[in-house]
Amino acid sequence: MNPPTLRGLYALTDGAAAPRLLSSVEAVIRGGARLVQYREKSADHARRAEEAGALLALCRGHGVPLIINDDVELAVATGADGVHLGKDDGRVSTARVRLGPRAIIGVSCYDSLARAVQAAQDGADYVAFGSFFASTSKPDAVRAPTSLLTEARARLGIPLCAIGGITPGNGAALVAAGAHMLAVINGLFAADDVAATAKAYAQLFKQQ
Repeated sequence: MNPPTLRGLYALTDGAAAPRLLSSVEAVIRGGARLVQYREKSADHARRAEEAGALLALCRGHGVPLIINDDVELAVATGADGVHLGKDDGRVSTARVRLGPRAIIGVSCYDSLARAVQAAQDGADYVAFGSFFASTSKPDAVRAPTSLLTEARARLGIPLCAIGGITPGNGAALVAAGAHMLAVINGLFAADDVAATAKAYAQLFKQQ
């Protein structure tokens, strides 16, 4: 796979959609998703490995990178394109050693510019801020101000991802403020028409 451009709609899978996981992800890719993250909190390791492997084959067929949430070893085992690390998921340097120089490594930075600066210095490929709006996936998540994106854009030389309660209606302001990517879970996978909804998100980047 050629090095990806980290810009556009970033689709994060919803564990509740497991019976239709592949068809839903294919729909969001058809709608314009540029990056997919396998996000599944189940303790069923065999299931997670099977799903991640199937998703990787699907994403590779469409030329879209697959990122594994929280689990470096699952990313290694499946040959995924990278990993996304939260505050308790280990160091960027450790993930880089395990996954190699071409892997995409993202880091959750919540509402902290200092954490983002450190992640960039450690070699992260992108950083994620949020929640920017009320989120059904993480209702208790810390809220980040839109101005954080503008400040981070001025300080950092890596792509910025915004997450948390983002809709096609409120996402434009985040892109205008500096977000290179919009990460969406329920806004996509709970939609009646997943492909059309993905297209609406993707359109926000064509307006810039």
